[in-house]
Order: sequence, then C-alpha cells, then structure tokens
Amino acid sequence: MFTGLVEAKGTLAARTARGPGARLAVRCALGQEEPLVMGESISVDGCCLSVVAISNDGFEVDASAETLARTTLGALQIGAEVNLERAAKLGDRLGGHIVSGHVDGVATVLERRPLGDAIVLAFDVPAPLARFVAEKGSICVIGVSLTVNAVSGTRFEVAVIPITRRETNLDALDAGARVNVEVDVIARYVARMIDVGKPEGTSDAAWLDLLKRAGYV
Repeated sequence: MFTGLVEAKGTLAARTARGPGARLAVRCALGQEEPLVMGESISVDGCCLSVVAISNDGFEVDASAETLARTTLGALQIGAEVNLERAAKLGDRLGGHIVSGHVDGVATVLERRPLGDAIVLAFDVPAPLARFVAEKGSICVIGVSLTVNAVSGTRFEVAVIPITRRETNLDALDAGARVNVEVDVIARYVARMIDVGKPEGTSDAAWLDLLKRAGYV
C-alpha cells in the first residue's frame, strides 16, 4: 500500500525485453537512508513493482506484459523522470490517500494553465473510469495523490502546488502527455456494492439512503 506522497524522483535508465515483459532499471537516490530490500514494493509512476536487483545507484524491477500494455511504462522514453514511493509502513502518517499501485488506466493531459505559483492540469480519463472521479475526491496521477477540483464527463482538473511541482514530475506535463491514473479505492468498492445489488429485503431508496448517510454517495 502507498499514500501517493512521492519520496524521490528517479530516471528510467534502461528497459530490457524479457519475453513478453521487460526489466526496468531505475537510477535514483532512494534507499540511501534506509537500504532497499530485495522483493520490496516500490511505486514507479504509480505502478506497484517488486525490486529484483539493487545497485549503488538504483534498482531494477520486472514489468509484465500486462503492466507494459496497461500503463505508460512500456512507452516511456529512456532518460525520463519517474516518481518513486516505497510502500507505507504500519503506523506511518497517511498524508495522501490509500493507493494500491494498481493502475486503472491511462489518462491524457488536455490543458495546463498557471494559477499563481501553482498550475492547473486538466485530464481526459477513459470513459469507464469517469464514474469513479468526483469533485473533492482523491485520485492518483503517476503516483501522486491529488484532490479533484472540478469534473465534467470524462474531464477532471487538479491544482499542483509549488512543493508538488518541485518534488514530482508533474511539472513536466503538457497537453498531450499520457499518465497513469488510479481511482480512489473507496469509490471503486462503493460502485461495486451498487452494481452487485442491495441487501435482500432493502428497497432501492433505503439502500441509497444508507450509502448517503455513510458518506459514500
């Protein structure tokens, strides 16, 4: 589990084909204070991957064909910056929101505009994911926990404050860029509850009222 608070930026140094998948080499300073451990999970631009090799200047991870096809990691240019976060520890402050590192899809940057020292980024999310994006809700974009400021159809907007611009690769995004997104896990499970059906003997109105009172809809 992650929080969406990026710990460091790294660089994609190599991508080597291994069957239908690939091994990715990441160069970074992550692990200098607390050494990396073989097999640990690291979020790389929002994708949860397991460390399979450790070097003095970074680490390597294996990405399956599914991961390469459903995220940006298969097309990311060598030398590109990536956001990195190690898995959360039990008892850590949960400063962002609950992030699994299981990317739901790839969104496209529609617009970038200034907002004082901050910037506003607008994205177009795949239509099947739009139902999970809500104003003032949480969303994870290339591993960064963000608050949705506005939403309309498949479009949503976020504001990126100065510290986030400095500490992540969001500041490098411009119109046309493709990014990994993970919707809020709570929204996903609430939608599943509604899709599967209400408890036996409960009316539609009572079921929706229960969800509303619990703060889910």
